[in-house]
Amino acid sequence: MISHAQTLLREIFGYSEFRGQQAEIITHVVNGDSCLVLMPTGGGKSLCYQIPALLRKGTAIVISPLIALMENQVAVLCRQGVRAVYLNSALTPEAAAAVERRMLAGEYDLVYVAPERLLTVRFRALLQRIPIALFAIDEAHCVSQWGHDFRPEYGKLSILPEKFPQIPRIALTASADARTRADILRCLDLHQASSFISSFDRPNLCYRITARSNSRIQLLNFIRSQHAGEAGIVYCQSRRKVEETAAWLNSNHIPALAYHAGMETSIRTRHQKKFLQGHGIVMVATSAFGLGIDKSDIRFVAHLDLPKSIESYYQETGRAGRDGLPASAWMVYGPGDIIRLRSQTESGTERLPAPIRQAAAARLDALLVLCETTVCRRKPLLDYFGEPTGSLPCGNCDACLETIPVQDVTIAAQKALSCVYRTGQCFGMEYLIDILSGKRTDRVRQWGHDCISTFGIGHELSTEGWRIVFRHLLALDYLVAGEDRAGGERIALQLTSAARSVLRGETRIKLRLSHHHHSAPYQQISTGLSVPSSRCQAFSCEPQTKCGG
Repeated sequence: MISHAQTLLREIFGYSEFRGQQAEIITHVVNGDSCLVLMPTGGGKSLCYQIPALLRKGTAIVISPLIALMENQVAVLCRQGVRAVYLNSALTPEAAAAVERRMLAGEYDLVYVAPERLLTVRFRALLQRIPIALFAIDEAHCVSQWGHDFRPEYGKLSILPEKFPQIPRIALTASADARTRADILRCLDLHQASSFISSFDRPNLCYRITARSNSRIQLLNFIRSQHAGEAGIVYCQSRRKVEETAAWLNSNHIPALAYHAGMETSIRTRHQKKFLQGHGIVMVATSAFGLGIDKSDIRFVAHLDLPKSIESYYQETGRAGRDGLPASAWMVYGPGDIIRLRSQTESGTERLPAPIRQAAAARLDALLVLCETTVCRRKPLLDYFGEPTGSLPCGNCDACLETIPVQDVTIAAQKALSCVYRTGQCFGMEYLIDILSGKRTDRVRQWGHDCISTFGIGHELSTEGWRIVFRHLLALDYLVAGEDRAGGERIALQLTSAARSVLRGETRIKLRLSHHHHSAPYQQISTGLSVPSSRCQAFSCEPQTKCGG
């Protein structure tokens, strides 16, 4: 059997040998056993069910969550001579009926369907009339409320062992932490199934995350200095930003295409085809682009906005360097990203049970820890997925490759937090920086904040330096963004309960300084500040914390 599988691997899929656990998984499924497969993006998950589909009698049913993902994978398989088709809402009723007739005639090796279609009585009745090779449940993390992309329909796929008890099931995902993995096994009734968990580490990827100053210029410098003339993907959160960034890159002589869900299908398809078949093209896209993309020579993935979770970041960056050659995962971020993601997380989970809300908040916190870490990038990344990191530092991330100083910014953090408290937790970051910097603006005088104890106590930092401090406090959840109750700014910064330990001097705040902040914007913080004569009224600070009140 494995000899036959190797022949298929070579003659149909164009690979000379199996990688990692592929051969073991394929043997397991061909023998009729179910399993859970965790394999990084680009690790070859699809082969783990596509080859068994060709080796076992009958048609493999692949459950996939997105139409674009189905279409991409079917197009690739058809080019390779595999009899594959998708059955989804994009087809006309006549075309769907034709697919069903050919299914009954046994003319397909793989049929891709959405979970909603599989759950209909009519489609399950159709499946009862044909021999089924296996069920492949792709993007299996969608089954879990703990995961980052929950789809309620996936949870109903537990009917498969009941309705088709003899058919092996293979659940696959590139990103799931330990809690999500346990939920997948429970929800899909795979308790007795084997789990094949590959390493989440992509040694060929160089991770770089830096503070946003001018993101377009930073992106342009990154591409020109490290990946000139090479293919890459740039992810943006909004459709408008996608189109504007693509146009700007083109105006700077970097060939770029735009891709987002609001574009006409024909234009999206044309752009995707150009990107896949061309050389040195940069695709600027929302997260709608990438699932199922089979292009091995993508040399970089850049993010101009923070993705919504580590899972999303991991999946998206994993599209670079699928050929195993060196590639880059580069990202910029700023306070606006943190505020946006916290707001989205809270509004998106407000009606859910408390444990689910807490899990969503924890996912965001984990992403921000990755951004703000003072150690090797791979440590928080692999820690998140429960993988031991004994071999770190990795030698292939900005923290390992560059000498970036780490500075104790506890006193500056105490000043910032105290200023938030002294102004009633009603104002945004820029206004608070004006107070710390001692600027008697009309608004500062209007509110009388030129008379409070924190006015002018932050001369040692530039405006940009204070932005860095506030961003760090937001990232580490010592501050949260609330509703502006004083007018003039959209967001007001407010203290969390964790801020108490910082103000008391019980928790030290250390900041990882990017190369943008080594000199002028962020100078060495003075420790020669006057000591308050009494305990801070705000959080009962000890006098030696020097927070200014």
